[in-house]
Amino acid sequence: MEQVILVDSNDVAVGTMEKQQVHVEGLLHRAISVFIFNAKNELLLQQRAAWKYHSALEWTNTCCSHPRPGESVETAAARRLMEEMGIQCTLTKAFAFEYKADLINGLTEHEYDHVFVGVSDAVPVPNGQEVADWKYMSSSDLKKEIEEKPDRFTPWFKLCIAEWNDELFNRNTNA
Repeated sequence: MEQVILVDSNDVAVGTMEKQQVHVEGLLHRAISVFIFNAKNELLLQQRAAWKYHSALEWTNTCCSHPRPGESVETAAARRLMEEMGIQCTLTKAFAFEYKADLINGLTEHEYDHVFVGVSDAVPVPNGQEVADWKYMSSSDLKKEIEEKPDRFTPWFKLCIAEWNDELFNRNTNA
């Protein structure tokens, strides 16, 4: 069973717990989110696989996951980018934030999320166990689609775009 790192509101590790149980109990845990942009400054999105126990078939950032116990957030971000999307590139930490969101079936996502950005024009080779589909979107098209069809996107992704859209998309132009 996959273990995640429980943290306090300062991201100090306080223990580990099985991933699904953390979502049942809504406990704060460490996470990573990766945002990959292409040379046209479009964001690579993934649609989560249909079998996921939460947020299945919802669109989200390029990849997201949890560091393993003893693994740095930087290592976890690079590992999951390769495992989920088959891409390697330089990643830069953009920011971290804490959020809490209710999910389906009484689950709660409560994460201290470390957000990384990178630039790559590599064609994704997604892992079918993790990813149902992928696409690139511009900032304006993405914001419009989230406004029109918010239920198609994961809660954490909508929070990132609402709060940090300009920083995320403008950061790439300086990369």
